[in-house]
Amino acid sequence: MTGREDASATGRRLLARGIRLERITLGWNVVGIVVLAWSAVAARSVALAGFGLDSLIEIGASTVVLWELSGGGEDRQRRALRWIGTAFVALAAYVAVQSVVVLATAHHARHSVPGIVWTAATAASMFTLAAAKSRTGRALANPVLEAEGRVTLIDGLLAAAVMIGLALNSLFDVWWADPLAGFVIVFYGAREARAIFTAPR
Repeated sequence: MTGREDASATGRRLLARGIRLERITLGWNVVGIVVLAWSAVAARSVALAGFGLDSLIEIGASTVVLWELSGGGEDRQRRALRWIGTAFVALAAYVAVQSVVVLATAHHARHSVPGIVWTAATAASMFTLAAAKSRTGRALANPVLEAEGRVTLIDGLLAAAVMIGLALNSLFDVWWADPLAGFVIVFYGAREARAIFTAPR
């Protein structure tokens, strides 16, 4: 096998890996919407309901990346990056509004063991997927896959923040921990959106 053929085979393997990672993320979040909707209604939890909306954003981002990986071209990459940047803006806006409303209304959610378990599992899964997407995106020199990896990282951070908030509420009735943790996600999401929209084309 020549060097060119070897590089081509490596590229195909990396592309297949990227597609596989996005499909896993997509499947996890589709299941997550069902679990989170049930848990949110049972616990009357604003945080869990909001995290379900975050899962919708992640589904959209994964769909965009799968579309981009199915065909090349710089124009396709630019459009995909804009869509991912928009997802970051939507995510930051959602978390900011949710956190302010919860703090302003002093909303106390019920305890939710299923919510804690699911968000803990989601955090671990999303951190693992985010790292794998980042490595694969760099190896492919694909900024879209790398950017979506950061969306996945934020999904994991938000899952961890929701989990901590739910756990503190269950154990110590610290109802305000989750909205305060949410502001960390707002900062990160806004920073990533700015990086995407201000990057040289």
